[in-house]
Amino acid sequence: MTSRLTLTINNRTQQHLVADGTLLVDFLRDQMGLTGTKQGCDGGECGACTVLVDGKPRLSCVTLAHSVAGQSVETIESVAENGRLSRLQAMFHERLGTQCGFCTPGMIMAAEGLLRANPNPDQAQIKTALSGNLCRCTGYVKIIESVEAATNHG
Repeated sequence: MTSRLTLTINNRTQQHLVADGTLLVDFLRDQMGLTGTKQGCDGGECGACTVLVDGKPRLSCVTLAHSVAGQSVETIESVAENGRLSRLQAMFHERLGTQCGFCTPGMIMAAEGLLRANPNPDQAQIKTALSGNLCRCTGYVKIIESVEAATNHG
């Protein structure tokens, strides 16, 4: 069965017909064309699919699209500011927080959620916020340094 889904995606309120069992990651990628949200594991273990739902990080591969009806969903495509990298994105670039880039959208969205809630996290808080996101290329040092550099004291 399909039913109407109303939600706000990247600051635009929209309505779509969506199959009732559709995962949020599939809806975003397949129906909305927002392919920055990656599907890495199908089970909520890697964090590559992290988006913000009402400003808080959520794993879209274990979230039904209809469960976020009426809420605001933000993907990596919304983080840039007027076509320019956000401070967080720029720090990932400048501080070499990416390698292959597959995990980067999920890392940035998890970090974005943290920085909105706490603009001055310490390193332990950053590690906790990113603990659900796996990177298979780095040792996480550059990722953590990138988030630290984006803070108010970085």
